[in-house]
Amino acid sequence: MHTPSAHDDAHPYLRAATAGIRHHMRALTPSEPNPGKPADRPNLDVLHAHLAALLQLLDRLADSTRPPHPAAGRHLATAHTRLWQATGEVHAAFHLLPSTAAAEAEASVCHPERLPEGPPVLTICQRHLAAGHVVRRKTTPTDLRPHTTACVR
Repeated sequence: MHTPSAHDDAHPYLRAATAGIRHHMRALTPSEPNPGKPADRPNLDVLHAHLAALLQLLDRLADSTRPPHPAAGRHLATAHTRLWQATGEVHAAFHLLPSTAAAEAEASVCHPERLPEGPPVLTICQRHLAAGHVVRRKTTPTDLRPHTTACVR
C-alpha cells in the first residue's frame, strides 16, 4: 500500500513560490507608515514570468491527468485557459504602464554579458508569444475568448 508523503515533504518548491507571493502581497498592502504603491513594469514582468511558469505546469498536469481521469483533466485544461487569459491581461497592463527614464536608459545600454533575450520590454513579449504558441496548439479560439468583458474606465 502506498502511503502518501507528509504535507511537509510534498512539493516544497511550489510551497516556497506561494510563500513568496504571500510575502510580496503583504509588502504591497498599504499601511500607515507604508502607503501602497501602484504596480510598475518590473513587478508585472516578474508576475508574468510566474504566470507563464504556472501555465507550463498546468499544461503538463492536464496532459498527464487526462488519460486516467478525464473529468479532472478537463478541469485542469479549463484552468489553463483561464490562466492564459490572466497572463494576457498582465501582459497588456505591462505595456500600458509608463516606463521610467532610468529603465529605458538601462535597456538601451549594450551589455554583452547579458542573455540574448534583450531588454525587459522584449523579454515579456517573447515569453508571452512562446506561451501563446503552446496555448493555441491545444485550444480553440472560442475557448480563448473571455467569458466576461473587462470594464475600461
